[in-house]
Amino acid sequence: MPERKIPETGARAPAFTLLDQNDNEVKLSDFKGQWVVLYFYPKDNTPGCTKEACEFTGGIKGFEKLDATILGVSPDSTESHRKFIDKYKLKVTLTEGIHLTTQTGRSPGRLFRKAD
Repeated sequence: MPERKIPETGARAPAFTLLDQNDNEVKLSDFKGQWVVLYFYPKDNTPGCTKEACEFTGGIKGFEKLDATILGVSPDSTESHRKFIDKYKLKVTLTEGIHLTTQTGRSPGRLFRKAD
């Protein structure tokens, strides 16, 4: 599979459709007029990824004031995401997006422009 270039911070996010932790489709177009924080992480329940998800959860009120939605993307299954959310009481949406994660396993979190 060819490697895709990750958009720069502040750039328009590419259109996507992913499954969330409840097996519902999440489309970028669902967030028209809102800010979307799209962050990538390699695996549920790892120390760094857990810290990152918990920090987003801890700051959720600030994101809500900005009308921003947080979407975490990893190659884990939706079932794994449900368990991760339940275990840590996460307030973010986690999506199954193996084709959007980076090959490096690093988390290039990005704040994109408001969805058109």
